[in-house]
Amino acid sequence: MATEHSAQTPRRSHSITKGVERAPHRSLLRALGLNDREMDSPFIGVVSAFNELIPGHIHLPQIAAAVKAGIRIAGGTPFEFPVIGVCDGLAMNHVGMKYSLASRELIADSIEVMAKGHALDALVLIPNCDKIVPGMLMAAVRLDIPAIVVSGGPMLAGHLNGKAIDVTTMFEAVGAVKAGKMHEVELEALELAACPGCGSCSGMYTANSMNCLSEAIGMALPGNGTIPAVDAARIRLAKDTGVRIMELLKEGITPRKIITDGAVRNALAIDMALGCSSNTVLHLLAIAREAGVPMDLTWVEKESDRVPQLCKLSPAGVHHVEDLDREGGIQAVGAELIKGGYLDTGVTTVCGHAPGAGRVRRPVGSGLGDGAVPGPVIRPLSDPYSATGGLAILRGSLAPEGAVVKQGGVAPEMLKRTGTAICFDSEEEVTEAILSGEVKPGHVVVVRYEGPKGSPGMREMLTPTSAVIGMGLGSSVALITDGRFSGATRGASIGHVCPEAAEGGPIALIEDGDRISIDIPGRKLELMVEPAILAERRQKWLAAGGGAARAHRLGGYLDRYQAAVMSAAEGARVATPEELAAAAVQLKPDSTGGAGK
Repeated sequence: MATEHSAQTPRRSHSITKGVERAPHRSLLRALGLNDREMDSPFIGVVSAFNELIPGHIHLPQIAAAVKAGIRIAGGTPFEFPVIGVCDGLAMNHVGMKYSLASRELIADSIEVMAKGHALDALVLIPNCDKIVPGMLMAAVRLDIPAIVVSGGPMLAGHLNGKAIDVTTMFEAVGAVKAGKMHEVELEALELAACPGCGSCSGMYTANSMNCLSEAIGMALPGNGTIPAVDAARIRLAKDTGVRIMELLKEGITPRKIITDGAVRNALAIDMALGCSSNTVLHLLAIAREAGVPMDLTWVEKESDRVPQLCKLSPAGVHHVEDLDREGGIQAVGAELIKGGYLDTGVTTVCGHAPGAGRVRRPVGSGLGDGAVPGPVIRPLSDPYSATGGLAILRGSLAPEGAVVKQGGVAPEMLKRTGTAICFDSEEEVTEAILSGEVKPGHVVVVRYEGPKGSPGMREMLTPTSAVIGMGLGSSVALITDGRFSGATRGASIGHVCPEAAEGGPIALIEDGDRISIDIPGRKLELMVEPAILAERRQKWLAAGGGAARAHRLGGYLDRYQAAVMSAAEGARVATPEELAAAAVQLKPDSTGGAGK
């Protein structure tokens, strides 16, 4: 009977399976078809983000089935349950994108509810895209029960006329058509070829960045970030993950033992070497906060200055994630970084060693002269793409609390530039202006009220950045926003400007014609307007209602999110009740020109 073996080590699931008092609970479990052996085994939650809207998730039932097979092989009882997910590509450039980042909090909360409500002993997390990966990791460290990630894997690149293409190609092609540089027939041909099947879009965009960093931070087995979605090795990895969660449960290894200061710094180091999406900064800040790790933007600055960039994958370069996989993936990048002392090899991970410290998988013909891609994907430390990392934090009078740029994707001529501001208060306005030819060479395009509170939801703006590239303005126009830019963005696109416009940041005070100085190597972002003039503008801004009068309101969940979300410098996470009380919510201008709390 299920009530026997009470002498075994207590598990969380025993609170619904053991003792006379739990007979009603066991009756309900029997209604699921569970037998005595299954009720006597550890209960493992299998959290699948499957839905029929996201190409990266359409195949997740196969991954979940393999995970459950591994759990059963190792003597566990799996229970699959879902979480929501938004496809950023489909949500781009309309109101849907306001819900993407905000969904991260719902994902974390829903996993907490399911795991606590059903006394689960451990979790296997199956994400693939964008906010789902960090949402799951936030839940894992919050719950601190044994947990492990296995993603659905990257999509293969598309091919047309002998050239690898992807979703970035599509967004930039729209601008090319609008500029008269491409015919719509060519656009249709690209449309049919760019996204050839399941998986997270094939470049080093946010989804693949976070799946790679799940491996780098120690929460996923080697190969998680790079094995293609369609490769049978992905199914084997899922089975191995199912087996491994049972071992982690036996060993008592939980996420807070893994996601430590050293693990977060390792993730940042690999982030810099890979040239990941700027969104990783938001997500690592939020994950670290849940784990009790005191990360802030200075950590990003330090790692950027310290760690060289070894890879340039799409959109910054010609390689795709499948090419990185051929050279050994994240473990190979980690092995190279270990040579220079850039990684902490004493960390705890789900695989038992730091990234790159174990055996590195290097298949025969792995991109080293096999003709698959032009040149090696992972450069050696002796010949990096740059001596500094792929991301940079900029500060100055325009961004007193910081801004983020993917410097590895910026054209050399745009690394240091002074231009003329042209301002817009929404993504819709700026997209129309770019496509209509209103934006000219030499402009610094400012898009505000798109921050966490102002948007709300801090929209990614791949459409305007891609339009700039597609219209041939990538070497002469910069974009600055208190919102975000997609991992598929390239060019001089500076996001996460803090404080945001809705909170009274200097970005709210810029006027058309102002001069803005960008110095990415010098880590500076300056608004070249006299303080006295800015003070006058601030008084007018306040008299007109300030940020409250200009922030967008949508109702429903986003109203609750808007009231509680914190600055991008804090990971755009939802504040705790204590933090909300301390902030006193009302915004007051302070001496820095930002929003005082």
